[in-house]
Amino acid sequence: MSTQAATEERTVVIGLEVHVQLETDTKIFCGCSTEPEEDEEPNTRTCPTCLGLPGALPVLNEGAVEAAVKIGKAIDADIPETTTFHRKNYYYPDLPKNFQLTQYDAPICQSGELEVRVDSEPRTIGITRAHLEEDPGSLQHAGGSIETATHTLVNYNRAGTPLMEIVTEPDFRSPAETRAFLAKLEEVLEYLGVFDPTRDGSLRVDANVSLVPESEVAADGTISDDALADVNRAEVKNISSHKGAEQALAYEVTRQENVLRRGREIEQETRHWDEARGVTVSMRSKEAEKDYRYFREADLPALEVSDWKSQIPIPELPDARRERFREEYGLDRESASKLTSTKAVADFFEDVAEQFDPELAATWVADNLLGELNYREMSITDVEDRLDEFKRLIELVAADELTVKNAEEIVLREMLDAGEDPETVIEREGLGVADSGEVAAAVTAAIDDNPDAVSDYHDGDEGAINFLVGQVMQATGGSADPGEVNGLLREELDG
Repeated sequence: MSTQAATEERTVVIGLEVHVQLETDTKIFCGCSTEPEEDEEPNTRTCPTCLGLPGALPVLNEGAVEAAVKIGKAIDADIPETTTFHRKNYYYPDLPKNFQLTQYDAPICQSGELEVRVDSEPRTIGITRAHLEEDPGSLQHAGGSIETATHTLVNYNRAGTPLMEIVTEPDFRSPAETRAFLAKLEEVLEYLGVFDPTRDGSLRVDANVSLVPESEVAADGTISDDALADVNRAEVKNISSHKGAEQALAYEVTRQENVLRRGREIEQETRHWDEARGVTVSMRSKEAEKDYRYFREADLPALEVSDWKSQIPIPELPDARRERFREEYGLDRESASKLTSTKAVADFFEDVAEQFDPELAATWVADNLLGELNYREMSITDVEDRLDEFKRLIELVAADELTVKNAEEIVLREMLDAGEDPETVIEREGLGVADSGEVAAAVTAAIDDNPDAVSDYHDGDEGAINFLVGQVMQATGGSADPGEVNGLLREELDG
């Protein structure tokens, strides 16, 4: 490689292959359950079909097809009249049949797109295809990582789980963009009800990374197929999170830049992301399409899905719901974004907004409840059977039976930490709203007992009033309204 080539500025080009586990009761080609049992033994949730035993025939899961159509509609993809399955032939220990049933030249979703926001700027990511396939089993490397393991165990319980593989165009120009895309994709899938982000291994990512000379990038940012073909790329496998994707790709980009800076060529290979060490490790040379020897699956007839698109409805998607929240409830962009982060959050907010002022509902759900849940690394699904209790807490505040301060700082936190209802916390802690006589007496006492603070207030020190408010709040056990106390103090002091 020439010195000029080694020092030439280059553009990062990334394309993703996202494997999404679909939420169905049974596997894609057999009746085995997709729901792991507690402490289940390896290789027990299997049958002759998902183990690939001779004579076993596949039967396509209708629920998986419906999920695929929903995804196609959500990403505005073309859904062809007919779609077919192929055998992708390769040998790997977790693939019991030595081939994978997948889709090749007639995927169920084609030419879609998804818009994401990166640094507040919209970016449209092209989606080449999204197709159905079966998941292999899982490998457990005993005694260490893939490099240091003393041996490897194979568990086929996952084999045959329905997957949707979503393949993007090479439209990403930074690892941060890939993280934003994965977050948006997961959000859309969760709204569709076809995906459970809490399930282990429910979303896995492979990424193709290459560095293209800037001279090959057009003024509009596009890169020709010939320019992409002229550079070698590395495929990074086994990424399992948004954060992991950004970290893995940042490492790989830096690695490739260092290789080129030393005047060496990038090898076209498949690399493993070792999350524990934060590095990518060479696994094998990258296979070409011809290596898989695709051919039609004779045991599955062609699938006619052309009329499913109009028959299968999809719910209101995150972007549309976000905009409706801004228009209908008068929310700002940040609050609307928080309140539509998941479908469960959005549903709960609308339930609360039916009973209370939307601004009050937004404050309590977006700021107070979600803030406390995030602090505890919990989600709203962890407390979905207690949402009526949280509505009761808001009701007590709205009716002036509980101060905002006590509700936020004591009752809500105890509800989450101790699992108690609001009335139990209020009774145990002796909370509630102080009567007007008690508050007036505490205001008078604070003024009489703190002449220096009174003098400072009259000299124009606004901090003094905050001190006096604190004295009243302490005297009333936090059961007075701070705003009301502030007003009463000023009335007495200015009178």
